[in-house]
Amino acid sequence: MHTPPSSSGAERTGGAPVRIGALVPLTRPGWAEAGRQVLAGLELAVGEVNDGGGIAGRPLELVVRDTAADPQKAAAAVDELARLGVAALAGEYHSVVARAAATRADALGLPFLCSSAVLDALTEQPTQWVARISPPQSRGWRVFADFLFAAGHRRIAVAAQQSVYWASGARILRDCLAPRGGTVVELDAGALSPSALCDALVDSRATALLLLVGHPEPAVPIVQAVRRDPRLAEVVIGAPAGQPEFAQWAALLGDDGASIPFLRYLPERLSPLGTRVETALREKLGAAPSFVAFEGYDTIAVLAEVLRSHGTDRARTAASWPRVAVEGTRGRMEFTRTPGISVWQWAATPIQVVDRDPAQFDRFRVLHTG
Repeated sequence: MHTPPSSSGAERTGGAPVRIGALVPLTRPGWAEAGRQVLAGLELAVGEVNDGGGIAGRPLELVVRDTAADPQKAAAAVDELARLGVAALAGEYHSVVARAAATRADALGLPFLCSSAVLDALTEQPTQWVARISPPQSRGWRVFADFLFAAGHRRIAVAAQQSVYWASGARILRDCLAPRGGTVVELDAGALSPSALCDALVDSRATALLLLVGHPEPAVPIVQAVRRDPRLAEVVIGAPAGQPEFAQWAALLGDDGASIPFLRYLPERLSPLGTRVETALREKLGAAPSFVAFEGYDTIAVLAEVLRSHGTDRARTAASWPRVAVEGTRGRMEFTRTPGISVWQWAATPIQVVDRDPAQFDRFRVLHTG
């Protein structure tokens, strides 16, 4: 699916547009709801840049491509966008897809500012071409492991599907918990039916079950099966990848979807910019924005500042990552080299563990910060 370029606000500027390629999952099997949130943030920021005069008087334009959670489709989109002359790439939600896009962008010498994917190894080797807004998985999931340990959980089961992303998450949890006497038991969500998984969970004697699986399948049926099994009434369900953040989770699970902790990347209080953007995103989306929409907005805020300051040459953009200092919706964004991370990384991303309040389902409770 090819989405027409967005030119919001472009009528106030002139000259040839400065084009940014936007990679987002908009169709299944991609997590389309997350993709729409990323895109809403990207589009809002582009409109504001153009209302403010664009990039040295030239309009900023998004050229949107749907990755549909397909790494090969994403790599092909990077090739196409590079031929179309985009100044940089933005977006992507799915980590495995972002890795394919980042690898291709690195090979082509095309700057890529990743909005939402967290897999530590976005590229096999260190690269100057790729930077990231979202925190690396090793940092976020370590915060989640700290939360579990503080809540008294020592024996934790993970219902996992096969994926580099899920395997990496399970390894991070194990590495964080094992030195403190914790145990992680892996249950194969690809081989076990929800009822068989419940039996295995009982046998595991775990006090918490983490969903390292896709949404809505098989996450939703697993939650429903666990919630209905009286043997598992005391088991806490967690979803570090953030499935409960989105409205579809609430629509499909109702009360069963409450009290399931997950990670989100918001501060205790949004900046004044963040508060204004939240209002605009709510109007654009017709619902409360998720942190993913803020990630999209912040991506354009960084790229616009880079393009204004250093021009549209791709090599100059890539060379500018360590000099970026931009006030975003969730804090001041600066990019550094982080040990073990192959891309330029915003190291100060705020991290929370939250859940949906069973007494008020659209309200999120902050359980832990990191």
